[in-house]
Amino acid sequence: MAGFSTHTVTNQPPPLAGYDLFAADRALVDAVERHTPDELLDEVRAELSALGRAGGSAQLQEWGAQANEQPPRLRTHDRYGHRIDEVEFHPAWHRLLGKGVSAGLTGAWARPAGHVRRAAGFLLWSQVEAGTCCPLSMTHAAVPALRADPALAARWEPRVTSTVYDPELRPAARKPGALFGMGMTEKQGGSDVRANSTRARPLAEEGTYALTGHKWFCSAPMSDAFLVLAQASEGLTCFLVPRVLDDGTRNVFLLQRLKDKLGNRSNASAEVEFDGTWARRVGEEGRGVRTIIGMVAASRLDCALGSAGLMRQAVARAAHHCAYREAFGGRLLDKPLMRNVLADLALESEAATALALRLAAAYDDGGERERAFLRLAVPAAKYWITKRCAPVVVKAAECLGGNGYVEESGMPRLVRESPLNSVWEGAGNVQALDVLRALQREPGALDACLTEIGRAHGADHRLDRAVRDLFTELADLEGAEGRARRLAERLAVVLQGSLLVRHAPPAVADAFCASRLGGDHGGTFGTLPGGLDLASVVERARPLS
Repeated sequence: MAGFSTHTVTNQPPPLAGYDLFAADRALVDAVERHTPDELLDEVRAELSALGRAGGSAQLQEWGAQANEQPPRLRTHDRYGHRIDEVEFHPAWHRLLGKGVSAGLTGAWARPAGHVRRAAGFLLWSQVEAGTCCPLSMTHAAVPALRADPALAARWEPRVTSTVYDPELRPAARKPGALFGMGMTEKQGGSDVRANSTRARPLAEEGTYALTGHKWFCSAPMSDAFLVLAQASEGLTCFLVPRVLDDGTRNVFLLQRLKDKLGNRSNASAEVEFDGTWARRVGEEGRGVRTIIGMVAASRLDCALGSAGLMRQAVARAAHHCAYREAFGGRLLDKPLMRNVLADLALESEAATALALRLAAAYDDGGERERAFLRLAVPAAKYWITKRCAPVVVKAAECLGGNGYVEESGMPRLVRESPLNSVWEGAGNVQALDVLRALQREPGALDACLTEIGRAHGADHRLDRAVRDLFTELADLEGAEGRARRLAERLAVVLQGSLLVRHAPPAVADAFCASRLGGDHGGTFGTLPGGLDLASVVERARPLS
């Protein structure tokens, strides 16, 4: 067989590159159109498509791979022995972070429809390289805390909402844009921030302090400033710690080591020591949790958005692969069992997108009822969406077979990233207990959520039955701590069902209600019941521009 080549490549899908991440995501496009005023829609579509085309390009995909393959390096001292406490990033990291900043992913608070357009952009950017989303998220989320001090907000807010990325370490007053980090977690306390042992000693200038202590997790340590919690004379207090002081000298910000993490490897997470570190108080002494809670809530929504983005990218890659890969006489996409798997994954992805964008729209509304809605819906959504991310991504990788286990496919990076958002900003028990706390103490929050759910009343009998079951769960909240995760899950799934029944195509809503609300579903993905229009569900999820 002269001339026969063993290296002819057949039955491999083309690269999923050179496409518009936004336009190819029908669920996201629909959600943006639903929550954006008509007069802004053309502008928002154009903005998101520009970001989507950049994110779907082969160039940015390569930058994401480079940033992960060459993670940040800690440099504690220079060649002469001087302490410098710097982190070196690969150039691809700076390019990606700069594009995220220039796309407005830190600037939601003062723009019309700012939270919806920014949430959609954040969901897209999570699919490019999730590591850069950490500083983008914390910078965006810092605004509510800064507004507790109008003078600080006037100084910092224009810089954190800027579309200019400046990575140089210099005083923020000399920079066109600035990034924020956050430091709350300590070795002894974890999520129990009231156990913080970092101490704040007042200085001569009003509102300034010297901090002494150790923060166990401080992500993006090359940011320009950090919001941290420390114990002052009146109790736990919020402080702003600049990386560089106004006179150009570096603040005492001693980086002890970088964490060797499972995923999110392009982003540096550090242990940091404060030793007489200069800080400015934000809000009142003893009111630190109340001051920083707005930042926590906003970053929790970003956890849900980030997980929705990871799910979407995993499902897009799986559907793309199956549309081209052939086995047993036909395309994988057309095989009934694989179609069931893909449709099941697509339902989870669309439900996450619908709920996360609905929360962003509530931020844009800003009314009292919407604020009450967010108080309960944010921790419920953060709990459930982030919990669903890892099984969705792992199953999507399995759709590629052995190819999905190989780094070049990009799926292992998604798999490593998938558990992260369920841990950051409070793991599952913290979110579930926050849901329970809101149910017990803030009846307006439950009323707002039930009003939202009730907008779909009568549209689907399985949803109506699930709502009645939820009422039964809510009837007795005494001693409910052991049921808190169950409550958070049921609330989130019913909210998703209400949104899909009202807004998704009938095939999607029917399949979601049958499986997630009607109980006709097995313990793994790919166990949807018969009689559903799964071909339509899968076709909607395919990444077609």
